[in-house]
Amino acid sequence: MRCPSGSISLMTIVQKTYVPKKRKNSPKLWFERFMALVATLNLLLVFFDLSYVPLRDFWLQGKLRLGNLSIGFLESEGVKLDIIPEGISQFITQYDLLKGIVPYRDTQQYLDKFAQLKQEIATKNLNSPEIVSLLTELRFRSVEMIETNPFAEAGKSGTLEQIKNRMRERLPNPDDSAKDAFRQFWTVNYLRSQTNEKLAFFTTEIKPLIERNYYRHISENGNYVDNFGFIDFPFAIFFALEFLARTWYISRTRTNVSWRDAMLWRWYDLFFFFPFWRWLRVIPVTIRLNSAQLIDLLPVQKQLSQGLVAGIAEDVTEVVIVRVINQFQNSLRQGDINKLLAQSEANPYIDLNNTNEIAEIVKLIAQLMVYQVLPQIRPEAEALLEYSIEKALKQTPAYQGIRFLPGSESTIDTLVKQLVSQTYQAFSDVLNAALEEDEKFNELLDSMITNLSKSFSSELKAQESLSKIELLLIDLLEEIKVNYVEQLSLEDVEEILEQTRALRRIAQAQ
Repeated sequence: MRCPSGSISLMTIVQKTYVPKKRKNSPKLWFERFMALVATLNLLLVFFDLSYVPLRDFWLQGKLRLGNLSIGFLESEGVKLDIIPEGISQFITQYDLLKGIVPYRDTQQYLDKFAQLKQEIATKNLNSPEIVSLLTELRFRSVEMIETNPFAEAGKSGTLEQIKNRMRERLPNPDDSAKDAFRQFWTVNYLRSQTNEKLAFFTTEIKPLIERNYYRHISENGNYVDNFGFIDFPFAIFFALEFLARTWYISRTRTNVSWRDAMLWRWYDLFFFFPFWRWLRVIPVTIRLNSAQLIDLLPVQKQLSQGLVAGIAEDVTEVVIVRVINQFQNSLRQGDINKLLAQSEANPYIDLNNTNEIAEIVKLIAQLMVYQVLPQIRPEAEALLEYSIEKALKQTPAYQGIRFLPGSESTIDTLVKQLVSQTYQAFSDVLNAALEEDEKFNELLDSMITNLSKSFSSELKAQESLSKIELLLIDLLEEIKVNYVEQLSLEDVEEILEQTRALRRIAQAQ
């Protein structure tokens, strides 16, 4: 491919990018596949990083609830699915270190007190001073949690509402108060019966919600701590070196392509180096997967192009045609035809080769008709003339009087054929004689064409005729816009595209 120095067309980039040539399993193809897989790995890490904080609850507990619904009086708890084992969940949540995420101090202390309470209940009586003290502190911390809302900083106020709702459902009270529900729950009298069941409720329904809360450190630049760059930086260095090597190779193997042009050629690889908008790396990754023949973007490209065509074809077609008609109408209103005729008289026509091209064209067309067309259509023409003459004769009174005589019809047929043949031959001979090289004939033909042009121009310049013609043309163009151009919006562009695809399939089949 040849490119002008210093510039590369967008069409060239698209063709080289989205329509790769089919290659065999060459070393170059394997290299492209390796690079595409590395780029895909980097993109997956980017997506994981971007989604980690929003999906942290899922990574933390590895559970998914399907069918959870609460609309008015209609409620459904749905189905809980354990998707990620606890060991894998603990490993994934080590990513908290890179995001500067730590357990929220107050809610973590609350859970620590609950764990201590379970240990004390397992070994001591509920009326022991240690258990009574822990229950008192849990009541205090429960009320404080509701009043201060430590979940707000992490954007999890909805989680606190879930906790409150579950406690109110567990221990309903006249005031429908979550605080009263917690106060009643953390009492010796309430826990005295079915202690394990009630503690299991808190462990399975309340504790996982409290564990979701966290605190995220803020760096010195005022933003949340985010150390994903430590993972992404090696990839950036790797792709930067590959970018320099690849573009240098392109500039050495392509004609008139400088190193800068090669860098513009691979513009989409620059997204691998940006420490921001990392999600845009989906563009170079998609292109690399297509170039490595791991995916096929041709059907997608066709659908996109057809969608664009369907979206803009109607508007573009209507705008272009209406604009052309409006321009022609403006020219008619401004009297451009009269100006053109006046200019043609003021500026004599310049003959470059001393030849009247119009006369020569007329002669060539006449020669084509006489020497080529008329001989080929002679049988059909004579048959048509014979039929016409016979039909005319049979309708005359003279024919009606002699048609009863013996041999009259055959005689008339013979005479008609001879008449038609002689007439057609005479007509051809006349045209042949007229087309022979004759200086006088050429002069007369030139004079006739010149006078015809002058007469037509002179009559057309008459103000009344020209004005009428201009007004009629303006009205005609307006009617065309109303009756035809504006009807384009009523056509189904998708149907037109379907017809185009059908014609293309027929052409390929042939």
